[in-house]
Order: sequence, then C-alpha cells, then structure tokens
Amino acid sequence: MSSNPSTGVTTAFLFPGQGGFDGEALRRAKELHPQIGRVFERLDAVTEELYGRRISEVLFGERKADLRDLLDNDPWVSQVAIYGAGLAAYEILAAQGATPDVLAGHSLGEITALVAAGAFSVEDGVRIVARRVAVIERQGGVDGRMVALAASAERTRKLLELVDEPLLAVATENHDEQTVVSGPAGILDRVVAIAGQLDVGAIEIDTPFPFHTPALAPAAPEFAAYVRKLDQHPLNRPVYSPILQRYYEPGDVLADLLAEHFTRPVRFAAAVRHLRESGAEVFVEAGGRAALSKLVAKVTAGSEVRSLPTLALTGGRLALDGTLEALREAGLAAPERGGLAELLAPSVPSDVFAAYWSERGHMVLELVRTELDAFRKSAEAGRPEPEPAAEQTAEPEPAVEAAPEPAPAAPAASSASGPRPEEYDRERLFDELRTLYAEALEYPEDVFEDEVQLEAELGVDSVKQVELLSRVSSRYGLPPRESGFRLATYNTMGKITDFVLQQMNDQGAHAPASATG
Repeated sequence: MSSNPSTGVTTAFLFPGQGGFDGEALRRAKELHPQIGRVFERLDAVTEELYGRRISEVLFGERKADLRDLLDNDPWVSQVAIYGAGLAAYEILAAQGATPDVLAGHSLGEITALVAAGAFSVEDGVRIVARRVAVIERQGGVDGRMVALAASAERTRKLLELVDEPLLAVATENHDEQTVVSGPAGILDRVVAIAGQLDVGAIEIDTPFPFHTPALAPAAPEFAAYVRKLDQHPLNRPVYSPILQRYYEPGDVLADLLAEHFTRPVRFAAAVRHLRESGAEVFVEAGGRAALSKLVAKVTAGSEVRSLPTLALTGGRLALDGTLEALREAGLAAPERGGLAELLAPSVPSDVFAAYWSERGHMVLELVRTELDAFRKSAEAGRPEPEPAAEQTAEPEPAVEAAPEPAPAAPAASSASGPRPEEYDRERLFDELRTLYAEALEYPEDVFEDEVQLEAELGVDSVKQVELLSRVSSRYGLPPRESGFRLATYNTMGKITDFVLQQMNDQGAHAPASATG
C-alpha cells in the first residue's frame, strides 16, 4: 500500500483535537453501538493502571459529563476522552463498512489517526496521550491558554508582532477567517485586548494547556524518549499530517515526529485543500462535536464536498445516524461493502451479517491483524511461515449459526481444531505455554514462573500479549474471547494457563459427541 496516494482519494476520516468531545452524543451512541463499550474497556485498563480511575466511570456514570466537566478534572481526563471518542467513532464506521482512503487528525487527533491506522495499539495510544499531558504539566503548561481569533493567519501574525513575545505563536490555521493563538495566559490577555481594538473577535478554546507553542520545547525530548520505548507498527492505511504537511512514511520515527507537534502549528486548512486536490469528496469527522466538519465546509465552500459529523447532536438527533445513512446511499458504507459478506458468508442474509459484524467483527479483525503481524515478522526473519491458525476458518461461525440455515458441522470444527482437553493436565499445559512464550519472546523458559508478571516484571507489552494469546487460541482451538475479556486480568503465566485450561474444559463439556470422538 502506498503511504502517499496522489490519486484515488475519495473519503477522508478526520479526528478532532481540543474541544472534540460531546458527552451526551457519546452516551446515546453507546446505547446503540457496542464498539464504544469495547473501546473504552481497553482505555479503562490503562487509566486504572496509570491513575487508579476508569475513564468509563467518569464518562458514563450517573452524572452526565460534558467537556467543561472534564476540564474541571485532572488534565488527562479530557485528553483521553477526546482520544477515546475518536477511536470509538472510527470503530463504528469500520463496523458499518465505511473504509477511508486517508486518515488525518487535528492536533491531538493525529495520535488518534495513527492508532486507528495501526501504528500503535489502542492501549499504547492512551499511554502516549497521558505522557503528553504529564510532560507538559512538568513544564508549567497549566499557566497557558489558547484563543481563536477571527482573522487570517497572515493578519494574526502581524498582530502578534505588536506584542513581540517569543513564547507566543500561531497554533492552528483552521480556515481563512479563524486562527488559533497559543501562549502564556497573561500575554494572551494583551493579544485579546489588541484584537478587540481592531474589531477582531476572540474566543477561548476549551483546552487544559497551550499546545503548539515554543514554550513547550523543553518537554519534547522527554516525550520522544518515552514513545520510542513503545512498539511502532506499519500503517495499514495512509495518514496525512496537517502539522508536517505530508503523509507519514514507512521509515518515519513516529516518536520524534510526535514530539515536533509540541511546537509546530497545525495547518488544517492547507491539509484539507491538499486532500481535496487529491480527489477527496467526502470528509467524515470521527469524534465528538462537529467542529472539524464545519471547518471543512468553510475551507471547501462552493465545491460539492460533503462534510459529515458523527458523535455530535444536530437538531436533537445523533449526527452519526444521518452520516451512516448518507454513506450507505453513496455506496461508501455497508457491512458487505467490497464483497465481505459474499466472501465470508454468501448464504447468510445481509441483515444477519450486519448484526454479526457489528457485534463480532472486531474479533475477526483482531485475529487477522495479529496473524498478519506474526506472519510478517516470520518472513522478515527468514523463518518458515507459521502454521495456519485453525481458528481462522472457525472465527465466522456465529454468523453461520445465526443464519436460517446453519452450515452443517461448522460448530464441530472449532471443538476439534485443537487437542482434546482430557489429554491435558495443568502441569503439562503450563510447560507447553511456557515454551511457546519463551520461543516467541526469545526469553529463557525458566523466567516464566507461575506468578511472574508478564508486563511489570518481564516487559511484555499488551500488544505482544494479545498476539501470543491469539497464537494460543489457534493452537488449542479455543473459542473467540468474549467482549468483556480484559487482558489485565491474565497478567501471569499461571493465570493464562488456568484461563486456557478452563476454556478447553468448557469447550469439551459442551462439544457435540461427534466432535470429541
């Protein structure tokens, strides 16, 4: 896949930054789309680890949370909420078959875009957002602000020259009549006063810090050093950066480029024009509110471009509903888009497949991603290709079972795909899993004791743990993990062994007689 598509761009997904959160819209969407709950479960595991709080309890508790409420909390809350809402919207769109040709983000939204494109795991994305907040706090970022001026970037720069403050900067160029300024709070008061004398409107941005200003330069090296420790993966689709004004390339060190975001401006209007010139006709805002959708409409005024919000309320209605309807009418969304339903389950009615894909599609995609990653690593190392996972053909079973005419013997395939549970005792299973983990991680087997902590003591990150569990599931023919499955619960070899053994025993107990001999 080309990382720099000069042609063939039709649909662009945009991820918002500061202010990109609508609590009520997110709540309403959560009632209809299970993807939201699944995304935030993954975020919860990290926020609980880092802060002792689950972000879901803040957003979906008894008290409804809006953006102002989030800003009254610790700074990480609003940032993780914006990131999570963007990912959740993306997962909903993907489940409905909406496939973007390019992703782009506005400020914080670039982190969301890179995670959506597979550069980092969802969990590591939370860690990146959290570290971004932490290093800025240590630099005294709480004393700054961001203000949107109703003026072009050129006029705004001339206005800033009157103040002559090196820590003051143009942070974002949203469109020809809106530019955001970032800097120390006291100095921004002077900017707003001067703007008032020139009849230039000024609106304060809902943000905990002044992003994209030279004042944050000292924080960048610490942030880059942290992100370098995280696993960076190849992008599965193009991502265009309004900050870099180019596509991310395979050789990019994302840690260094994300650190540059601290001080470089977001040239959003220029990015939209570039994507429009590349052929983009539909811009979908994957996230809260509808700020980017409105900006796109202003930048592309007079053209036939469509700009569609998702997790926002328009006229009391969830915008996501209208956006999905518009995408379906344009042939840009439907679970079977691209022949997916015909390929995987040709005899299943489209409405049944749509329901299945909405509920279980993320599990299919997770398996494919982890298997492809393992295959790629084996190919790069010159090792023999891994054996095909038995579960690859068994994964779509729920759709077959839900169809009016289930495929004969499909349930038996999963039960018979691995060794029978009666052949195993715990000690033997533990030894086999220890060998599998040791070979995959290139660790000595003796480090995998029953109570050793995989991440805290051995440094095995969550992405690698998911990959290893997928290999285990394939080897032993385990059923798909339930949506409530939490990786953090199984953080030792002993717990993983008990989980696998229980799955094998449960599967054996419920398997048809023909499947067990």
